[in-house]
Amino acid sequence: MTDLDTYRKALWPLPIQAKTANKKYRRVGVEIEFTGLQIDAIVEIIKAELGGKAAPVSDYEVNVEDTSLGSFGVELDFAYIKKLGRERSENGKGNDFDELAENLVGTIAKQLVPFEVVGPPVAMPELWKLESLFKALRLAGAEGTGSSATNAFGLQLNPEMPDCEAATIVNYLRAFFCLFDWLKERSKVDLTRRLTSYVDPFSKEYIRLVLNPDYAPDMDTLIDDYLKHNPTRNRALDMLPLFTHIDEARVRAKVDDDRVKPRPTLHYRLPNSLIDDPQWGLITPWRDWLQVDNLANQPELLAEVCEAYLKHLDSFTDSLFGDWGHAVYRWLFPELL
Repeated sequence: MTDLDTYRKALWPLPIQAKTANKKYRRVGVEIEFTGLQIDAIVEIIKAELGGKAAPVSDYEVNVEDTSLGSFGVELDFAYIKKLGRERSENGKGNDFDELAENLVGTIAKQLVPFEVVGPPVAMPELWKLESLFKALRLAGAEGTGSSATNAFGLQLNPEMPDCEAATIVNYLRAFFCLFDWLKERSKVDLTRRLTSYVDPFSKEYIRLVLNPDYAPDMDTLIDDYLKHNPTRNRALDMLPLFTHIDEARVRAKVDDDRVKPRPTLHYRLPNSLIDDPQWGLITPWRDWLQVDNLANQPELLAEVCEAYLKHLDSFTDSLFGDWGHAVYRWLFPELL
């Protein structure tokens, strides 16, 4: 590692609870959507920045394997086209009509649908290495949410949980609910993305249930309560991957969606993809997320914020005219702003 790498790594903030119960650094996966580049160009940039080799799956999906951080996926974020392309690659050429239809729809889709880069789980102290990749994509012409009124593109973080105990998960939900108004203002969630259902807020009824200081469910109750109120991926903090990792049969019985993949992580979906903004980087949504992560791991502070937020929700005037997104600043970690 060069002196410059050492310096850049030292600038990268870590959460208070940086390791899992097994004493290993927690990992985080990053997914980002953008247009402006073709799939071959994206693959070449990843290889140039992080090494590795291309392993094409179809015309719309390429894996980049054996990079210095692991395997990346690059794919057109459009399930139907990916399925057609994959079937044609696996079975050989289809008939002429199938091929023509796929090519026609694929050509149109490449103009309208973003490509998504799906990164491997990266140990949190090594996450800074992705900034160079983001910069290279930006300089090559990647376009994010702000480049068009129709670009509902996002960046998603998948931070590994310190552990998968019910009480720990409840603390993360509570911290997220308390900071959601602030996160929404901070993230300046694009209107197009707000009009879609991808990052729908949690219901007040569910928020009140979880913030209740007497709420101490066992794991089965926690998952059942979540599925009762949120049988969907479309939440700014999607808990389905984590709950599927813990009890897949219980989740699949309520949610029939093959996009839900089991993993011991949260799925934070709120930030815009601002990859074409030279003053934006992965560090921005990462610092914002750390406010949630750190609050979840400070029980006394979390209890204080939860009590204040419940009072805010219960106050007729505060809930109508109050600015909780501003009021919550007093509990934030100023070093992360």
